[in-house]
Amino acid sequence: MTVRHFFRRPRTVTAIEAIDLIADGAVVVDVRREQEWRRQHVPQAVHIPLGELERRAAELPEDRLLIAFCTGGLLSSGAANLLTEHGFDAVNLGGGLIDWRAAGGALIAEDGSPPGRDQGATG
Repeated sequence: MTVRHFFRRPRTVTAIEAIDLIADGAVVVDVRREQEWRRQHVPQAVHIPLGELERRAAELPEDRLLIAFCTGGLLSSGAANLLTEHGFDAVNLGGGLIDWRAAGGALIAEDGSPPGRDQGATG
């Protein structure tokens, strides 16, 4: 992935919009690091760290909207652009985990339980 992936502007959605899109069948693609994923993530999200996304893109559904997700929205912007360039219908969740949490979006830990209070966002 080149630097241009981080500066081009894929379509961006808010956390509130993302919640509605997920209810309509969109898939969250979480591009954060493994440690962050284990700590907390959106239920039923697909985890593919950003560095593996291009190689593993074929694992993603081609018939559903993909919502790229990270902690603050920067890495997921590059991910959404990469996915779009590979033919996927993809958007970026602007504000990422920070806005997702503020909007009341559901989060779970790796084992499926609610994340603990001391498990804040990093990275």
